[in-house]
Amino acid sequence: MSQRKGIDPALIVILAGVSAALHVGKLPPAIPVLRDALGVTLVQAGFLLSLVQLAGMTLGLAVGLAADGLGLKRSMVAGLLVLSAAGALGGWAHDASALLGLRAIEGFGFLLATVPAPSLIRLLVAPRRLPVMLGLWGTYMPFGAAVALLLGPVFIGATSWQAWWWLLAGTSFAMTLWLAWAVPADRHRRAPAGHGSAAHAGQQHGWPQRLRQTLTARGPWLVALSFAVYSGQWLAVIGFLPSIYAQAGFSGAATGALTALAAAINMVGNIASGRLLQRGVRPRVLLYAGFVTMGLGTVAAFAELHGSGLPPLLRYAAVLLFSMIGGVIPGTLFSLAVKLAPSERTVSTTVGWMQQWSSFGQFVGPPLVALVASRVGGWQWTWAVTGACSLLGLALARQIGRLVQSLEPSFLQPER
Repeated sequence: MSQRKGIDPALIVILAGVSAALHVGKLPPAIPVLRDALGVTLVQAGFLLSLVQLAGMTLGLAVGLAADGLGLKRSMVAGLLVLSAAGALGGWAHDASALLGLRAIEGFGFLLATVPAPSLIRLLVAPRRLPVMLGLWGTYMPFGAAVALLLGPVFIGATSWQAWWWLLAGTSFAMTLWLAWAVPADRHRRAPAGHGSAAHAGQQHGWPQRLRQTLTARGPWLVALSFAVYSGQWLAVIGFLPSIYAQAGFSGAATGALTALAAAINMVGNIASGRLLQRGVRPRVLLYAGFVTMGLGTVAAFAELHGSGLPPLLRYAAVLLFSMIGGVIPGTLFSLAVKLAPSERTVSTTVGWMQQWSSFGQFVGPPLVALVASRVGGWQWTWAVTGACSLLGLALARQIGRLVQSLEPSFLQPER
């Protein structure tokens, strides 16, 4: 069978994820303009930021079930179309309530566009390349966020926030067309003739069966909870960097660039995790390295002894290490989710469950850090919250290591 020449279809799937992540990252640069143009209050701005996480926290598992049942490519195309439509309509919004409603729709589209991706990548690449490609997939969010943080202020300043919305809506629509044309349709294996009726096969692959398989297996729970304690502390630190540096007297441009670099450097860990897994490094080792570095990094970045801490340059270096080495965690967890899913038909359901808990961590982590900061009058105890997350992550990594060891040598096989 002849194949189209051109860019690897798995890379197109990853780029589709980046185009979806741009919609998550498009809002922070626009908030000051939205407050003036639409009268958006600070509370409403907070809801605009968190609605994507709220959608993931409530619908991640449901979207995973739908993607496994309806088709992976089809789900991604639908999600990108929803993002395009909601983004285009958002540019015409005249008040905060309309923007809030469209933001919730964008959150649903984001889930449809991203939850099926790891499972689709699994079908598109050779088994030996899977860890590397899933490591690349793990960069879609930090890369999209960094691009939006860097380009958003410049583009909005030169045009308007509406043009920024329309630009990203057009980007997602173009990505929809590319994905629909260049990525092969995914076809799950059907039950062979003579091995049960069609009705029985439908029962085996129906959503209640897939839901039960996912939620009664240890693997999906371990990777989901691990992603929650990772994402909660990562977003808490990166999300508050602009506020921290603004309080320290840095300019708006400087805080944007420093935060964008801290977010983007997370990609280094994601990519490295795929390479290291491919070379035989055990997942538990990578998770240990990530959580230990995140815990120690926040101690160096925020802790104070006798009223003072490290010099600002060293504190920022600690934040970069926190994000960069911590980046091995999501890359490793995406690979584990594919391997530890109860069956081939529950990979997207497992990723959806992981996304649901990741969103929960992002929803809870920043307010918890903010609460501690407000109680103690500064950011110097941020490390206590993130350190607790890292300790829990280490305990979960230990359990993951035991589970992987119990599944060897079958776990090490490219296809189960």
